Amino acid sequence: MCLFSAALYGVEATEVEVEVNNLHREKFSMQIVGLPDAAVRESSQRVLSAIGNSGLSFANGINTVNLAPADLRKEGPSFDLPIAIGMTACGMQKDIPFFDQYTMVGELGLDGSVRPVKGVIAIALEAKRRGRSRLIVPVANAEEAAVVEGIDVYGVSNLNEAWHILSGDLIGKPTQIDRDALFNSQPTLSSDLSDVKGQYQVKRALEVAAAGNHNLLMIGPPGTGKSMIAKRVPSILPPMDLDEAIETTQIHSVSGLLKGNGVFKVYRPFRAPHHTISDAGLLGGGSNPRPGEISLAHNGVLFLDELPEFRRQTLEVLRQPLEDRYVSIARAAGSVTFPCNCMLVAALNPCPCGYYGDPKRECRCSPVQIERYRKRISGPLLDRIDIHIDVPLVEYNDLRNGSVGEKSDVVRERVVNARRIQSERLANSSEARTNAEMPSGLMEVHCKLDTESSDYLEMAMRELNFSARAYDRILKVARTLADLEGKKMIEAHHIMEAVQYRALDRKLQL
Repeated sequence: MCLFSAALYGVEATEVEVEVNNLHREKFSMQIVGLPDAAVRESSQRVLSAIGNSGLSFANGINTVNLAPADLRKEGPSFDLPIAIGMTACGMQKDIPFFDQYTMVGELGLDGSVRPVKGVIAIALEAKRRGRSRLIVPVANAEEAAVVEGIDVYGVSNLNEAWHILSGDLIGKPTQIDRDALFNSQPTLSSDLSDVKGQYQVKRALEVAAAGNHNLLMIGPPGTGKSMIAKRVPSILPPMDLDEAIETTQIHSVSGLLKGNGVFKVYRPFRAPHHTISDAGLLGGGSNPRPGEISLAHNGVLFLDELPEFRRQTLEVLRQPLEDRYVSIARAAGSVTFPCNCMLVAALNPCPCGYYGDPKRECRCSPVQIERYRKRISGPLLDRIDIHIDVPLVEYNDLRNGSVGEKSDVVRERVVNARRIQSERLANSSEARTNAEMPSGLMEVHCKLDTESSDYLEMAMRELNFSARAYDRILKVARTLADLEGKKMIEAHHIMEAVQYRALDRKLQL
């Protein structure tokens, strides 16, 4: 008996053939081969108990379960259901009609109940790619899998239901969902940009960063609202399209983060890991690599508060992913690639006590302490952050008068218009969707300067000693500033504003 299931590797799934063979003998034995981990090997006890408690039967003798391909490591309890179905088919001597049309996954309880598993949307995509027309999953995962069009999804709550569907005794109806209604159920975010008092220059920089998907660094003393501002970035980002939503849902599903949080990620993620996080926690890793925080923030925001408090080694591993917008992790069994096209928002104090350069409060740090603190962030990492903005203390009048700034909806409309311009401009490119992603070849085409703009940028490069990478960042930010104004050409004042957003890295230069 041969059935089809799937194994997760990275954020993708690979089809696995579950072969069950029985040699009739008086003595019963069961062996699972095909590079199973401990959870897969232990499935024999769950499977036998589930079959017995479901009123089904299995055959005596030597039972061998082969999970092919044999060189792919199999992890987790998701193979319980196909193994149990194969054992039951051998024991009851009954063929499964159209077995090659089915893919199935599910963890079994001892009573025969089917429990949810991770990565169902990735498994559904793999089943569709392989030409399987039907997918049997735990009922708790059915709506998640049904997001994928072109495959009938059957949710089952116990082993009996799965057996009767496969054997043809029960004609079940596939799970139906209204994809448009599900996708358009954008939640109302409780945090709004109008909650931020004052900080007009910072909010302007935030809008520019959101419009071009640029990385942003906020520098200021404690209590200026850096964390509050960062948490409002998702409220001004454009809604995700269907492809982005499926990508994001797939990553969160593989990581087991959809429980209790809906079956579809229709809003952009916001991830804020603590500064004690490890390299693997930030980038991803493990024997069977799993996504890290930077990939969980894919299509959304990764917020690193108190940036110098992160280990320098941990920050340095961000350099390539921020540039390439994907993470490659190599292991002995192979390599996996995780997408990480996110907007980095970081915050830091100017010194350990936080008050260096503050006109009203005295800094208590020595020059050596300040130098050591700043050395935790390297120049190459700063070069990969497009916008650096100073966040000063909020004036009393701004706090007291209670004036309401622009709401997130108003700012988001301008951001969406700028993103639409970029989408139309880059429609024929497979390398970039926003200005921040443009490689040098596209920059030469879309970031041309007139004489005045070129002269000003040349002067800034010489006077402020910017790196070549900073030069690219300035052009990309200037292109976004022009898009926000609906201008086809980059003008001198766009370059001037973009240069102002780079000046802060000179303050941290040692």
